[in-house]
Amino acid sequence: MLRTLEIRDMLIIDHLELSFQAGLNVLTGETGAGKSILLDSLGFVLGWRGRAELVRQGAAQGEVLAEFDLSEDHPAHAILDEAGLPGGETLLLRRINTAEGRKTAWINDRRCSGEVLRALSATLLELHGQHDDRGLLNPRGHRSILDEFAQSSDLLAEVRRCWNAAHTAQKTVEATRAALDAVRAEEEFLRHAVAELNQLKPEKGEDEMLDTQRRQMQGAERVRGDIVRAHSLITESAEASMADAQRWLDGVRDLTDDIGLDAPMAALSRAMIELGEAQDGVAQILDALDFNPLDLEACEERLFALRALARKHDVQPDELATYGDHLREKLLALDAGDQNLAEQEAALAAARAAYDVAAAALSDRRHQRAAVLDSAVMTELAPLKMERAVFKTDVTTAEPGPEGIDNIAFTVATNPGAPSGALNKIASGGELSRFLLALKVCLRGDGDGKTLIFDEIDRGVGGATADAVGRRLRELAEGGQVLVVTHSPQVAAQGAHHWRVQKQVIDGATLSQVVPLPEAERIDEIARMVAGDTITSEARGAAKALLLAES
Repeated sequence: MLRTLEIRDMLIIDHLELSFQAGLNVLTGETGAGKSILLDSLGFVLGWRGRAELVRQGAAQGEVLAEFDLSEDHPAHAILDEAGLPGGETLLLRRINTAEGRKTAWINDRRCSGEVLRALSATLLELHGQHDDRGLLNPRGHRSILDEFAQSSDLLAEVRRCWNAAHTAQKTVEATRAALDAVRAEEEFLRHAVAELNQLKPEKGEDEMLDTQRRQMQGAERVRGDIVRAHSLITESAEASMADAQRWLDGVRDLTDDIGLDAPMAALSRAMIELGEAQDGVAQILDALDFNPLDLEACEERLFALRALARKHDVQPDELATYGDHLREKLLALDAGDQNLAEQEAALAAARAAYDVAAAALSDRRHQRAAVLDSAVMTELAPLKMERAVFKTDVTTAEPGPEGIDNIAFTVATNPGAPSGALNKIASGGELSRFLLALKVCLRGDGDGKTLIFDEIDRGVGGATADAVGRRLRELAEGGQVLVVTHSPQVAAQGAHHWRVQKQVIDGATLSQVVPLPEAERIDEIARMVAGDTITSEARGAAKALLLAES
């Protein structure tokens, strides 16, 4: 319920603070007094898109605050939780608009976006008028209105779930078909390439390993000849020469007295030992450098084959093994593709069948409840002096979608024998208002916690019809809150709370004011609505009679 509305520096309002109550709240005043500005300001704080220039001339910024009372189970709590905003029993909305057009909003003193405001607005308030294009008069919304009346939320949720499941299954089938078509287009290449890779069997790191082996064998081939020659010299020439020298020196030592050969002989013995170690070391090197020339040839052939295949597939040699795995996966997908596609198509068929069942159940509910809604609206039209009018909810077949398989349209015929047509095209302004009110009464049910605002819904009607409209508005407000902007004294007399909107010129500036009316002033206001600017005693008497009749 809307508790307070405070407006500062918006259009022709400098400062205005209103406290609303439960029940029927009426706002009256002369045309142009500023009643629409109240609605514009309320729409502004709720995030609605409206006038671009709202700030009062000369002011730096305009500001609107609205306070709502929330019940414990009010749907606004879920929106606040999802947005991470504080909740509670009271919801305080505040929004400012600078003269430059910058807008900033707060919810319970926490910054928020316009999107969150608009989401909250849908749970807090409904605005209806004879030019309303967002609610009951919007043909695109008739289906949701019927579903609300039919309490079809469970069936609708199931239809949406089945539609999403079928849509997902359809996308899966299409993706699988596209993938299979793409793979089939390169099937010949894949099979040939995989055969080549399977034959070569490349391994990760093999290119680097083979290149190292090849360089080692090529290097060994270049130096091995010199080492062989050195080995030959130290094993044949050097060893034989040193042995001959040792033998000659031994013979001389035996034939002569000591002439100092012991030291050279000892050195020669040590040299023979060192020579043996050198021979062993060089022999080991030769063994290490020994390789089969065929091994070098095989290594080079393997290396060239790997690099040629890598160039062919435009990958690095070290990536061939991974690339081969990728191609094999494609082939496996191709080979298993038909079976997967068949399973997916079966799942799609099952999802579509489930959707058909759910959509048919929802359609049946809509057809059944459409007749009940028609009867309920017709019952409400009688006290609104439209007992001859015919209201009908047309349920026709539509293309399947997430909302089911039905188009819903409200049609009316205002006179017996007259052709029926769309609600917002056939009815006149006054008739349209009464159709709108009758629909809203039928949809109200036990109440949904929303504040209902009717903007001049009684325009074009008077007398007993206006009285009937007022009575239905008062009944609609029982247990809830209704705000009505009206020019009808019969409707104003039905209000539990009454405000007058008026304009005044203060210091050369035109300002709009809203004042609550006590009983005496309320009589004068209703008398003005009856008689015009000149209030007569007869008009006051009529106003008192209206108020007395409704008390």
